[in-house]
Amino acid sequence: MNPDKTSNTTLPLITIATVTYNAEATLQRTLDSVAAQDYARIEHLIVDGLSTDRTLSLVQRYVEQNDNRHQIRLISGPDEGLYDAMNKALTMATGEYIVFLNAGDKLHDGETISKVTASANWRKGSVKNPAVLYGETDLVDDKGKFLRHRRLSAPENLSWKNFLSGMLVCHQSFYARTDIAKNELYNMNYRYSADYDWCIRIMKKAAKRRLRIINTHEILTDYLNEGITTKNHRKSLMERLKLMAHHYGWPKAIAAHGWFVVRSVIKK
Repeated sequence: MNPDKTSNTTLPLITIATVTYNAEATLQRTLDSVAAQDYARIEHLIVDGLSTDRTLSLVQRYVEQNDNRHQIRLISGPDEGLYDAMNKALTMATGEYIVFLNAGDKLHDGETISKVTASANWRKGSVKNPAVLYGETDLVDDKGKFLRHRRLSAPENLSWKNFLSGMLVCHQSFYARTDIAKNELYNMNYRYSADYDWCIRIMKKAAKRRLRIINTHEILTDYLNEGITTKNHRKSLMERLKLMAHHYGWPKAIAAHGWFVVRSVIKK
């Protein structure tokens, strides 16, 4: 896509939020993937938790090389953890849609944002614009090397009820309408699975307002495999069970969670 065409203000502004803390080892490929986008209407919010390594130096160089092509904003200060930082990004966001792309994750290719927006059939000022745009995810290692396609694949038609089977769409491949997301902040009571809860709440709001949830049919994200949930798998599963019970009721939650345990044993 010709980047000159994406300067038209009738196209949606996309907010990409990146949360960092001492991320110098993995941040550069995230910044490079945003800089490489052929879509000009991007707001990149970087929320840093007072990094003490070279993270802020990398961001400064990124800003200098941007040449005002994308809107880049940095906030660096103390926070109460990942989801608190993500809530800060939500309150700052000015785009029509927001996606979270943290250090080590990257947009799949240089046309990713163009493909996302092309699927939306977005109309400026319309209250009927899609609530969510979603797609597939590839997993990469800490060097950014492809490992495999994500085991859980995005359903053809996504609704909040699908997440009883787990987080079928990766958080980083879930683009939410910002006006909805600002009213659905991450629940700080959850340490590992607030993103799972947040996506369900966004989709519930979409269902209530009869707004579309659009499958882009594209691989959108290269996701760093070793996240906080992966490293704390057992605690994450227990928290996920409570969340499922909240949204779907205990009988359905227990049945679904039992299958997760069986599946994890089979994988071993």
